[in-house]
Amino acid sequence: MQQAPAEIADLGAQLRAEIVGNQLHLPTLPEVALQVRDAVEDPNATSNHIANIVAKDPALSARLLQVANSPLYRGRVEVDSLAMAVNRLGLKLVRSLVVSLAMKQMFQATSDHLDRSFRKIWDDCVQVAAISRVLCNGLPGLQAEQAMLAGLVHRIGALPLLSRLDELLGSTASADFIDRVIDELAPELGTVILTQWHFPQVLVDVPTGCLDLTREREAADYADVVMVARLQYQMGTGQLPNDLSFAHISAFSRVDLEPEVVVMDMEGPAEEIAEVAAMFSG
Repeated sequence: MQQAPAEIADLGAQLRAEIVGNQLHLPTLPEVALQVRDAVEDPNATSNHIANIVAKDPALSARLLQVANSPLYRGRVEVDSLAMAVNRLGLKLVRSLVVSLAMKQMFQATSDHLDRSFRKIWDDCVQVAAISRVLCNGLPGLQAEQAMLAGLVHRIGALPLLSRLDELLGSTASADFIDRVIDELAPELGTVILTQWHFPQVLVDVPTGCLDLTREREAADYADVVMVARLQYQMGTGQLPNDLSFAHISAFSRVDLEPEVVVMDMEGPAEEIAEVAAMFSG
């Protein structure tokens, strides 16, 4: 069913009021994810300590072992313990994997209609995360694993909005209406969620910053990387508006990429993007 403009405006205003009034149910990170996040930021944390935290969650434990033995990270010796997996992957990647698994569990719908919307957004986030990781390689002051995490969470604000829309409208909500509500409200809500999750400011800035095509900076940050990754993904999948030109988007120069280049079509980067995406999709 197609929503009328007045209905869209009214419901959008209602959702915004719920956000401002802290009435919208926001997702929370599981306890294991919180403990891993805090341990990664602790300079005295050891691989064994973090492995012991991860061991509390069987699904997460299996995931880390799987990724540690994946084509992207595997070495000469097969990893068969969580401590070895943490050592091989590094603390930042372990944190990203913990958050990604928690997010994937959050992207669970109560209806087929909502499930399709969740799945599309999750798949888009995975692809943007994979491209962000590739784009970040070699950029001074930035970490590839942090860029990957930034790509994963850049649309986290869509989660509670989709759930609320499902409660209010169910399967009567049109795809166009869902897209318009998410485009309008999800970036702002994403900053609220990441702030509540106590993420660093460089990641809190991503949901809104990656959409500001006119932003100017001296050096690239994670919002720049995710912005370019999103545009690359949209260009590679034919989702870009016909009238959008990259020529005046300065983020491309800051991430050292020519606007006409399609990273997803380049040999080497394309394989790495596919491997990273498979790591989160499996």
